Amino acid sequence: MPTFLPTPRHTGRRTGLAALLAATVLVAGSSVATAQAPPPRSAVDCGPHEAARRALRVLTDRDGIAGAAVLSTDPGAHAPCRRWSEAAGTADLGTGRRMNAADRLRVGSVTKTFTATVVLQLVAERRLSLEAPVDRYLPGLIDGHGHGYDGRRITVRQLLQHTSGLPDYLDAPEWEHYERLRYRHFEPRELVTRALDLPRPQGTWHYATTNYLVLGMIVGAVTGRTPEAEITRRVIEPLGLRDTYWPGDDTRVQGPHSHSYFTDAEGRRVDGTAWNMTFGGVGGALVSTPADLTRFATALFDGRLLPGAQLALMRRTVAADPDRLWPGARYGLGLISSPLSCGGTWWGHGGTVPGGHRALVAVGPGGRSVAVALNQVPDSLQAEHDFLDLVDASLCGDGPSAETNAPEQPERTHA
Repeated sequence: MPTFLPTPRHTGRRTGLAALLAATVLVAGSSVATAQAPPPRSAVDCGPHEAARRALRVLTDRDGIAGAAVLSTDPGAHAPCRRWSEAAGTADLGTGRRMNAADRLRVGSVTKTFTATVVLQLVAERRLSLEAPVDRYLPGLIDGHGHGYDGRRITVRQLLQHTSGLPDYLDAPEWEHYERLRYRHFEPRELVTRALDLPRPQGTWHYATTNYLVLGMIVGAVTGRTPEAEITRRVIEPLGLRDTYWPGDDTRVQGPHSHSYFTDAEGRRVDGTAWNMTFGGVGGALVSTPADLTRFATALFDGRLLPGAQLALMRRTVAADPDRLWPGARYGLGLISSPLSCGGTWWGHGGTVPGGHRALVAVGPGGRSVAVALNQVPDSLQAEHDFLDLVDASLCGDGPSAETNAPEQPERTHA
């Protein structure tokens, strides 16, 4: 069964259902533009990208993933080779249409990086403070509920970093059979209230979409707009992300898209493309494309979205629980860092949705960015490793950026 962490461990059907993602409101002006077709292959020799191609085929041929695609942009390459894509498998099992890197998909918890970016923009504008308690912006929202949760002691930084101690509402018993809730509408306050009924999680770091629903409510309180509208106004529209939009209550994915698949309780592969994603709000509801994700990530690390001071804060990490991410992963303010086999670190985020889409966007030390799209969630620990191997192969494989000297990264410190 799929889990909704960026890349979780697998210990059974309900592996960490708590880290999903969704949107509660249909944002005015959401893009419904047609996704662009992949560019034709250049006559220039841009390298074989064999490592990425092999990793894709492992996912589809050995691990049984329906379809997998990767798109990379590389500022260190010659002009005709700055963008390449590879795909394997099938985008729609009903028609047999081949997988490609241009289709839209639900990107899950990658949404968290969009949300964190807007929170840090508000910090830069001195409209928010990372050290301020939740109660300053949302008085009484987190009031204990018998489990000791206290909005006077939980800070904005802790929400961004998943060190708040809040549980994830997706760990509640009703999410054991998540497909039964497939077409239901949820409100963020309802989900946060449900989380507060759950016992306190173990450990100092606990990945919980609850944190990002609270952040979205804070953005709304500070700006007077829905958080979805504010993210659209500040990030999606300025960057021209024409294929990125909030689905709201619309269970369809608009425009060209891959179908997504999950395994039901009887072990059957089921089409999970249609889903009401309001259960995750600004923690994971966005629809996007690999091209839009790499454009967003490149703009973020180029300094076009945040001042240098706030970008540095975003990259101050704490150790993540390897059972809820993977060994070596660390978490900043809405960003994951992970070591590369060729040296250095990638920065980005991954996401999974219950219907079966999985996305990940990452930027390596040489500036190369990659976005990966799957339309079925890996169902074994080996398949999870193979997914991460695709990311590593795409950033470390053939091409100029694999040999580019990595710029110094901000020091990773405990925030």
